[in-house]
Amino acid sequence: MKQQANLIRAGQVIEHDGRRWTVLKQQIISPGKGGAFIQVDMRDLKTGNKTNERWRTADTVERLLTEQKEYTYSYTDGDNLVLMDPETFEQAMIPAAILGDGAAFLQDNMEVVVDLVEGDPVGMHLPPQVTLEIIEADPVVKGQTATSSYKPAKLSNGVKTMVPPFIETGERIVVRTDDASYVERAKG
Repeated sequence: MKQQANLIRAGQVIEHDGRRWTVLKQQIISPGKGGAFIQVDMRDLKTGNKTNERWRTADTVERLLTEQKEYTYSYTDGDNLVLMDPETFEQAMIPAAILGDGAAFLQDNMEVVVDLVEGDPVGMHLPPQVTLEIIEADPVVKGQTATSSYKPAKLSNGVKTMVPPFIETGERIVVRTDDASYVERAKG
């Protein structure tokens, strides 16, 4: 379906130059002289190559409709993620590249949502938060009592994040899957 370029949003799938692209980031730029335009960073769904494109805000682009389907993560097999359909128990192989850096947050039996265009996977969404264990945390620096002071820590999935000074090695915390930021101590 055709839509104006200024309505493009991150996560949408568009068709451009005969190829399918997923939109990573978009920004409307209004220069001091001349008309506004939209700059779009996007990834080719087949090759994985990234590019950016500029359109005038009045231009039209072909947006592809996506269908969302829930799956359960089973395991990783090489460059593919093996997901199970919770209704039919059929397995689906989806390239891990679709998830990008978020693949580090996958956990066994995690519920994920896959975006499909005509049956082909084009995107994947994790739950907004996960609980992980701190395997390495810097000691507290004495005299550092400012409330906004955070220290570096390493999570059990290998991702580094910043945590409050009272968090120690071995504790379980809740982190956001989109930016690996600390939310709270895990309950229980």
